[in-house]
Amino acid sequence: MNISNSTGISGTAAANADTGRLPWAALLALAMAAFICIFTETIPAGLLPQISEGLAVSEGMAGQLVTLYAIGSVAAAIPLTTATRGWRRKPLLLTIMMGFFLFNSATALSSTITMMLIARFFAGVCGGVLWGMAAGYARRMVPDVLKGRAMAVAMVGAPVAMALGVPAGTLLGTMTGWRAAFGVMSLLTLLLVAWIIWKMPDFAGQLAEKRLPLPKVFLIKGVRPVLAVVLIWVLAHNILYTYIAPYLAGVGLAGRVDLILLIFGVTSIAGIWIVGMYIDRQQRSLVLISLAGFALASLLFGIGSNQPLFIYLAVAVWGLTFGGAGTLLQTAIAEAAGDSADIAQSMLVTSWNLAIGAGGLTGALLLGVMNVRSFPWVLLILILAAWLITYQSKKYGFTTKQTN
Repeated sequence: MNISNSTGISGTAAANADTGRLPWAALLALAMAAFICIFTETIPAGLLPQISEGLAVSEGMAGQLVTLYAIGSVAAAIPLTTATRGWRRKPLLLTIMMGFFLFNSATALSSTITMMLIARFFAGVCGGVLWGMAAGYARRMVPDVLKGRAMAVAMVGAPVAMALGVPAGTLLGTMTGWRAAFGVMSLLTLLLVAWIIWKMPDFAGQLAEKRLPLPKVFLIKGVRPVLAVVLIWVLAHNILYTYIAPYLAGVGLAGRVDLILLIFGVTSIAGIWIVGMYIDRQQRSLVLISLAGFALASLLFGIGSNQPLFIYLAVAVWGLTFGGAGTLLQTAIAEAAGDSADIAQSMLVTSWNLAIGAGGLTGALLLGVMNVRSFPWVLLILILAAWLITYQSKKYGFTTKQTN
């Protein structure tokens, strides 16, 4: 029996809640949506020379395709998530994915850099709304004891895209032309739309009487500590990730960037798998262990800069402890925000993207004022601060026991 009209939950979702099973088909559809989102965001970085040559612009101008996507994501996450929180979830997801289809197709067919920049901005808008609603969508498909695991499955598409999708897309673009890479993304998106129509359960949007104003969501106990950790943790990560090539050149591993990124990607996927196994029982411990592991990796980067084995080990620990960061932080803020989880998620998305931008600026400043060997010690200080905030947030934010 379909009871969606009375409760906002489809019969399939209700059955999953009763049996305690993960709705794999629906969760993997969300994972694919995350894959397409990250793929869309990052693929221009691997194709800058081809795009630059094809449109007769500088690589610096072509690089603004990444910038415009990020601006669109930051600009849209909070206001559009707020505006659409009353929408039913399945139609909203379908709208977002059709947006990706249209704007990636427009990018593939664009004849000028101006058209591409506009398309990239609106693709970023789609990404911002997706990240604002995906975690809450996944959590509503399962009973409380499986919420963290459901989120881990739904979010696995992001590290997979970083580890495998972008290199594969770069190879495809190099072999067949950069337009083909965007065309393939459009085709994958259409296939996903059919998958969503076929397999995704639907849920009602948030009732009007339960919609807290944005400032009140921010003031919910536990939301601000999580956002602070997001800013610090992602800032530290992106200082190193953005400037990994100059850092490796500075420690004598300039020719190993591809291997280092592969190690990071593979261990990231392993990290999200571990988080998915234990998050519903050990969320707080996993955050503390992950931050401690990143601190250890930073220390290894610092003391082992002349020892390649130390660098490889540090990268593996870094990937293992950062792979599940998104799932851990999204779970923490969803638990803290309760019925206002989607709006809190949009704040997390905004904080995450701001931290990415700040990482680029901070890394450039460190390179200009000091050198790459300063990176590990700056990271260590930042991560220790995030660990302390997490440790102090035992009652609200990073709690010992899940409460939803």
